[in-house]
Amino acid sequence: MNAQNQTRVTEFLFLGFSYLLSYTTHLFLVFLAAYLATLMSNIMIIILILLDSRLHTPMYFFLSQLSCLDVCLSSVVVPKILVNFLRQEQTISYNQCLAQAFFLIGFAGCELALLAVMAYDRYAAICQPLHYGHLMRGKLCVQLSVAIWLWGFLHSAIHISLACRMDFCGNNNVPHIFCDVPPLLKIACSDTSVNELANHITSIFVGLSPFLFIILSYFYILASVLRIRSNTGRRKAFSTCASHISVVTLFVGNGSMNYNQPSAGYSLEVDALISTMFCIVTPMLNPLIYSIHNKEVKAALRKLLKGWKRG
Repeated sequence: MNAQNQTRVTEFLFLGFSYLLSYTTHLFLVFLAAYLATLMSNIMIIILILLDSRLHTPMYFFLSQLSCLDVCLSSVVVPKILVNFLRQEQTISYNQCLAQAFFLIGFAGCELALLAVMAYDRYAAICQPLHYGHLMRGKLCVQLSVAIWLWGFLHSAIHISLACRMDFCGNNNVPHIFCDVPPLLKIACSDTSVNELANHITSIFVGLSPFLFIILSYFYILASVLRIRSNTGRRKAFSTCASHISVVTLFVGNGSMNYNQPSAGYSLEVDALISTMFCIVTPMLNPLIYSIHNKEVKAALRKLLKGWKRG
């Protein structure tokens, strides 16, 4: 083994914002505002669900999980970006990079699994209303919640354990705005065939299978809704799914672009925009989507605001 191959990378340099280095102050303010909005809106959703007894149902239990995951997903990425903007150095240590990738992959996997569970909840409510209490009983909701977190972080542990074995031969320039396995594979100098195989296999089980489950759930939901004779009943059924469909479209769309970018036509500018949408904009918009489409959430918010005014 030559001396170059023995060079151990201790720090990585992000290239994602290299074309915007003269605007770091402006970027810091924009990202800070987006992050604070993400924290406040998602924490507000969690507080509303905890305090309002009308929201103590499986649907809102899983919605609180979604808000928690959105906070976690954004917090894995944005604080480091903000620190780097202040320091005007787009760097991260080797250990921090692997830790960031571990939690990023884990939370993203958890969120996709959660969206599949939320689709099943909507299926049970619309297609099996008489059995809903049994199908979505409290014990099962807790078990599904635990399974969601195990699903996401088992997937993450596999990728990071394989990533730890990669060599970088002194090349520490990551073509991304945060640490993730695909950009690390691009700069590795060792054999990454096992990593790429793991990527393909887990993308089917962790990525494609929950999405197909969501599609199947909504196929049955659509068939059930079309059998409803009254237009009012149909609108009510569709309204209970509108928020979830919007969130799934936003998350899966941005996630697919983030992890399945074509090699042709690739640019750092496009990559930075897509990554920002996936880890920053999507978590910020999810609470807004549920607030706009959900009368119960808006009623709980009005009740909480009235309580604060009286206090």
